[in-house]
Amino acid sequence: MNVLIIARLTLLEALRRRLLWALIVLTFVVMALTGWGFELLVGNGREKGVPELDLIVGVSQVLILVAFMFSFVLAMTAAFLGAPAIASDLDSGVLLVLAARPIRRADILIGKWLGLAIIAGGYAFASGLLEIAVVRVITGYGPPDPIGAAAFLGTHAVVLLTVAIFLSTRLPSIAGGAVAVVLFGLSWMAGVLANIATVLGLDSLASTAQAARYLIPLDGLWRGTVFALEPQVVRAVASGGGSRVARLAANNPFYAASGPDAPFVIFVGLWLVLVLALAVASFRRREI
Repeated sequence: MNVLIIARLTLLEALRRRLLWALIVLTFVVMALTGWGFELLVGNGREKGVPELDLIVGVSQVLILVAFMFSFVLAMTAAFLGAPAIASDLDSGVLLVLAARPIRRADILIGKWLGLAIIAGGYAFASGLLEIAVVRVITGYGPPDPIGAAAFLGTHAVVLLTVAIFLSTRLPSIAGGAVAVVLFGLSWMAGVLANIATVLGLDSLASTAQAARYLIPLDGLWRGTVFALEPQVVRAVASGGGSRVARLAANNPFYAASGPDAPFVIFVGLWLVLVLALAVASFRRREI
């Protein structure tokens, strides 16, 4: 019960600070600009007689690029939502008041995580679906799995939010946010390095990079987003173009030959539970 109360208060605090309204306004601005860009792309292409199949491939690749840009926005949002979650309340003395009440520290942290996860994950899921709907209305193209793409983006945000909340139990807000953003970049680079090392046959380097991808499983979630957005024709060309084409495609961070399997999805769920447990343990040992 205390967890739900803290989660509700966290949501109300976000509304009071107009955070959700700022995200909604930002979303509609981005939708308008990207929609205009897609309309120009398709309109000019059809005027020039570009084949419809080529336009579909072009639209799909731009949509994946928009998703990549959006993943950075989500990373910043999740990092700077989670980083002050505990640290700012420690600095302001709010936790001194809460600690005087019969509320466990675990309830405080998990309640804050739940409230912020609803904001970050829900925003990513809803805005991702909205962007895909805008593209479909304007261009007529819809990706193979829009729900899956939005779900992977939402989980992407929740994973980084969880990292930021863990950091907030030990680091000041600004430092925790900066570290979370850097970890986001490093996890993406580890994924790219693992793919290139695999293609080049550098087994030891590939194994090391693959292991690094699982420390913060953002790259696998990004691959799931790409796979859900990639049209069937691109997959067919990459898989049917011979071994050389397949190797080149594997090097591309904006292409995924397959989506995450069930063991990886289970691993992400267990990873979230583990990091939350570590955050609770760290918070319990923190002096207030």
